[in-house]
Amino acid sequence: MSSSADNDGVKPPPAPFYLGENSKRTKGKHNQSTPSVSNNSRPSTAGTAASSIVNPFSPPASIVSFSIDPVMPIVPTAQQDGLEPLPRHIALPRNTSYYGSRPNTGDSPTRVASGIRLRETFAAPPARPLTAVSTAVSFTPSKTTRMRSTMLEDPNTLDKPWVTTKDPYARIAYILTYSVAFLGIAASALRIYFGYKSVPLITGNLCMVLNEDFNSDTDTTFGPNGNWVREVQLGGFGNGEFEMATSSSNNSYTSNGYLYITPTLTSNVIGSDAVFNGYTYNLTDCTYNSTTPGANPGSSNITGFDATAYYQACGAVSNSTTGTIINPIQSARITTRNKASIRYGRVEVRAKLPRGDWLWPAIWMLPLNDTYGPWPLSGEIDIMESRGNARSYPDQGIDYVRGSLNWGPLSFLNAVYKTFGWWTQRRTDYGEDFHTYTLEWTDSFLRIYVDTRLHYMLELSFNEPFFTRGDFPSVVQNGTEPIVLQNPWINGTNATPFDQPFYLILNLAVGGTNGWFPDNAGNKPWLDNSKTAMLEFAQAQDTWYPTWGSDGESSSLIVDSVKMWEMC
Repeated sequence: MSSSADNDGVKPPPAPFYLGENSKRTKGKHNQSTPSVSNNSRPSTAGTAASSIVNPFSPPASIVSFSIDPVMPIVPTAQQDGLEPLPRHIALPRNTSYYGSRPNTGDSPTRVASGIRLRETFAAPPARPLTAVSTAVSFTPSKTTRMRSTMLEDPNTLDKPWVTTKDPYARIAYILTYSVAFLGIAASALRIYFGYKSVPLITGNLCMVLNEDFNSDTDTTFGPNGNWVREVQLGGFGNGEFEMATSSSNNSYTSNGYLYITPTLTSNVIGSDAVFNGYTYNLTDCTYNSTTPGANPGSSNITGFDATAYYQACGAVSNSTTGTIINPIQSARITTRNKASIRYGRVEVRAKLPRGDWLWPAIWMLPLNDTYGPWPLSGEIDIMESRGNARSYPDQGIDYVRGSLNWGPLSFLNAVYKTFGWWTQRRTDYGEDFHTYTLEWTDSFLRIYVDTRLHYMLELSFNEPFFTRGDFPSVVQNGTEPIVLQNPWINGTNATPFDQPFYLILNLAVGGTNGWFPDNAGNKPWLDNSKTAMLEFAQAQDTWYPTWGSDGESSSLIVDSVKMWEMC
């Protein structure tokens, strides 16, 4: 500054103050033309003036930038040593180029003359000046106003007639909707109630007749004081079955609280060659006489003694020329005949069915006496019948169980097709676990089911005579001889012939020619009308025997318990 300025009374402006410069100035120093610039910057401490604050992120002073700071804000803390406060902001001149310099002119001081300190290398660059097209950066979210659609009408002008004028049919529709819903619920409740009341139940007292859990040994179970009798025959039991029922403990025995009925190969006893040729097999303990009283010599039964049937039931001869063979399978058939029987009541059998092709397990009942004549005139109750064939068998394999009634006015006229039914397992089969097969029987109804009444196989009300139910023709033809049908139950009730005492039978048959296994289904190896059906079955042993399993248990009918009650 020149001394002429002081003489004119004009106070010169204070020298610019920079970061890092000593904030304490002494009087008279401002008259110096060149301000003092500190070359070293130190961090501020408590009590240090704000002007001496240095950016903590600044590099050492040795690293110098060639850019300039156009504006340096200064916030003085207080007046010290009588110095006048510095202005808050001092506008510093800047070059035309921010990062470069122009040749010095009279209007713009040089970098050295202006005392401008070089900006530190890592300091933030100064803010750029605002222009007509730029705006200040804002960190607060802006709230924009959505433009109003010109296609929408003003809600205040919309016509809402339903608010001012009520639809006269709205109340009617409301009442009708809820009325129909209420009537539907009420009708469903009534249907459930009357359906529940319509299920026939045994209302009288039941007295236990048989409670068998098979905890006794085999000899006790089938002994004189046991509850079971083994039937011993090989005549096919009227169905052309291929097994012989034996008294061997290999085929019927108890173990671990279960009854086992197990089929075995006859060739294991007499050899394979003897089964097909040159062997005579006699059942010395044949029970044909005791189980078929009418066949005994001197019997008063009108059928009389049938010697041919007797010899066929108790012995066999294998002959390869004629195609006759010894029954290739040995199994068992046990009954409660003369041990336990009921006339109206309840039967429960808990059992697991066998697996294997052409196995035929059955839980069924026959009349104690042929009161109305030979089978089927006196009736038959099948609580459970099944086929051991796999689920893929096309005519109901082991995943099906069937219940039925056999009855008819003639030995060759059976109306079982009118009184049968079944239940099925959708994801498993009845050889997987134990199931309970139940018969409920009174003089007014008969029901057969598995596990629960909801799974009934047959439910029949005795609301009409069986002769009427059968709708039989008045004349039938037996060969060339016409037969006029007579009602064998004319003096009975609506329950006749199922109004007499029946006993229980458990057996495991194999094959047969009565149609239980339909021809041409499941690769059946024999035909029912063939005279050598049993031979054809035996010759195909390699196809069906592997399906029985190797342990002997999977092909067995396993019974856990048997219970019988009679109405009393």
